[in-house]
Amino acid sequence: MSEPTPLTCEETFRRLDDYVDRALPAEERRQVEAHLATCVDCAREYRFEQSVIDHVRGAVRRLDVPPDLSRKVAEQLDQAKRKPE
Repeated sequence: MSEPTPLTCEETFRRLDDYVDRALPAEERRQVEAHLATCVDCAREYRFEQSVIDHVRGAVRRLDVPPDLSRKVAEQLDQAKRKPE
């Protein structure tokens, strides 16, 4: 396996949201990880973005939602999938 192509700070920054969301392809993920391992500024930005996401996820888990909300959302998603484009 070859070494990932190095990314610039700008290229890394553009990928951080998808990296935090675990939505990058494997090769791009490796490139971002390699850059974060060597760039203090980008690593700091990543830690900040990750902490914001973690905070939001924690806050959402503490929300009281109506018991049938999950069912209603699932029904709406099913209906949207069935609609022809």
